[in-house]
Amino acid sequence: MFRSTNNTQNNSYFMNLALQQAKINLGNTRENPSVGCIITKNNTVISCGFTSLNGRPHAEHNAIHNSRESLKNCNLYTTLEPCSHYGKTNPCTGLIVKNKIKRVFFSIKDDDLRSYKKASTIFKNKKVFSYEGILSNVIKNFYRSYIIQKKNNIPFVTAKLAISKDNYTAHKNKKWITNKYSRGRVHLLRSCHDCIISSSETVTKDNSRLNCRIYGLEKTTPGRIILDRKLKISTSSQLIKDAKKYRTIIFYNETKPHKLKIMRKHGVSTYKIPLNGEGYLDLKKALEKAKKLKFYRIFLESGIKLTSSFLKENLVNDLKLFISNKKLGTKGHRATNGYLNNFFKKKSYTNEKVNLLGDRLITYKLK
Repeated sequence: MFRSTNNTQNNSYFMNLALQQAKINLGNTRENPSVGCIITKNNTVISCGFTSLNGRPHAEHNAIHNSRESLKNCNLYTTLEPCSHYGKTNPCTGLIVKNKIKRVFFSIKDDDLRSYKKASTIFKNKKVFSYEGILSNVIKNFYRSYIIQKKNNIPFVTAKLAISKDNYTAHKNKKWITNKYSRGRVHLLRSCHDCIISSSETVTKDNSRLNCRIYGLEKTTPGRIILDRKLKISTSSQLIKDAKKYRTIIFYNETKPHKLKIMRKHGVSTYKIPLNGEGYLDLKKALEKAKKLKFYRIFLESGIKLTSSFLKENLVNDLKLFISNKKLGTKGHRATNGYLNNFFKKKSYTNEKVNLLGDRLITYKLK
C-alpha cells in the first residue's frame, strides 16, 4: 500500500501508474488514444484500466467497471482529458459523475475538438474537483504520435534502420547484423504500431513474415503494407500465405490481373497508388491511403533505399537507429550513403539512447 503526506509526490506517483497502464495497448486502439486510468481511495489503488483493443471501451470506463468497491469520494487519475461527447459509447465524464467520484486528475487536454477543454467545465458544474497538468511533459511526449496524426492527413511514421559499426546496412552472407536483443526490441516496436510498411524487395530477400514473435504479444501483430510498384512479390511468400491471419495490403501501380486475382484469393487487399515524378510510388499518397484504411501509427521497416526516400521527403517522425558493436569490413553490403551520413551528423538524439548489451539504439525525433 502506498501512502504519502506529500500530495504533489502522491499525485505524480499515481499518474505515473496511469501512464504505465496507457502503454499496454499503445498502437492497438485505432483512431483513439491509448489512455491509462487509476482509481484510489485513502491513497490506495483500488482499480485500474486502459483503453481496450480497437479503442473501446475507454480506460475510465474499464477502471470504473473493474472496481469491486464503491467509488464514492474516490480519486481518479487519467493520462488524458476524459471524453465528454456522445459517440459509439456514452461519455466518460458522465460515468465519473454518476459514480460520485470526488476528484479527477488528468495530465493533458485531448486534442479531439469534441472533448477539448470541456471536461473541467462539466466537473465544475457537477461539483467534482478536477486538476490538470501532472507529469504533463512526460505524457505529452507519450501522446506525440496521437497529437501529430490528429493534425495531419497522414499517419505518424517511425522508421527503423540497422547499421554496423562501420556504417553498413547489410551483411553479404548473413541475415542479421545486430544482436538478438536489438531484434527483440524490433518485435516490441512492431507490437506498439498498427501497421508495418516495407518494400517487396525487402520481403522477397528475407521471405519476411513481419509479425510480432514475442510470447504473449502475438495478437498485437500489426497490419502489413507492402510497396510493390510492379507486383514482383511471390504469391508463395510467407507473408502472402499469412494474409488471412494478419491483415495484408499491397500498394502497386503496374497492373497484373492474374497475379492480383491470386493475391485476393489469399486474402490480400490491393490498391493502385499513383507514381511520383521519378516513376516510383508516391509515398505521401501511399501514407494518405494508409490513414484512410484506419492506420495511425506506421512502423517503416525496410532497406536503406526506401528508408532514405521517406527521410528525404520529410515523412518520418521518429527514426530508430540500431547500431551494432561489430564492423563488417569486406563482408559489409549497402553502406549508408552521403545523404544519410550527413543526416546523422546534423541530428541530435532525444528521448532515448539505449544499450542493448553491445548494440546501441538511438531515437531521433525528426518532426
